[in-house]
Amino acid sequence: MKSYVKLATKRIKVTKGGKLLHRKSGQSHFRAKKARSVLLNKKGTVEVSSTVEKAVRSLL
Repeated sequence: MKSYVKLATKRIKVTKGGKLLHRKSGQSHFRAKKARSVLLNKKGTVEVSSTVEKAVRSLL
């Protein structure tokens, strides 16, 4: 099984305090049909959920 280390390093940022941040999904295309409130809610980055944090840390 491949580990996709390069994929993870490009998409996940580690902060100074050790938190893992990633972009919210659904921002790249098909934006015209989405409501403005949905698009504004998808802006920015969020912390990686605790359920997958261990797996993500092993990739990095």
